[in-house]
Amino acid sequence: MKKKYVYELLLKVRDYECDLQGVVNNSNYQRYMEHTRHEFLESLGENFGRMHDKGVDAFVSRVDIQFETSLRSGDSFLSCLNVSKVGPKLVFDQDIYRVGDQVLAARGQVEIVVVENGKLTREEYFDEVLKKLE
Repeated sequence: MKKKYVYELLLKVRDYECDLQGVVNNSNYQRYMEHTRHEFLESLGENFGRMHDKGVDAFVSRVDIQFETSLRSGDSFLSCLNVSKVGPKLVFDQDIYRVGDQVLAARGQVEIVVVENGKLTREEYFDEVLKKLE
């Protein structure tokens, strides 16, 4: 059963994302999750290009994806996320659900660290950005 998320993005599987078995290649789930994080940031009025211009860069430090049910060409799906700060990291809990039956296709946890002007931070940059969720 789908839980509550701070952000959801509707996407559709494209033919070229599938492997010989006719299902989405596992590497594409990570791409879907990354695209969702980028769109989430845009929804809060920020983007990675502007951040970089300010000397702020976010880097993935860890990815863990558990695959549940394969998506197939033409499937629509919701890529959903929640975000929290844990120590010096932003932690994104991300789930992908097939539209229609809301079957969970994949669940992931992605940890992000932020470097500001070449130095690792405690994510202070995102304190203001994430306040927009309140």
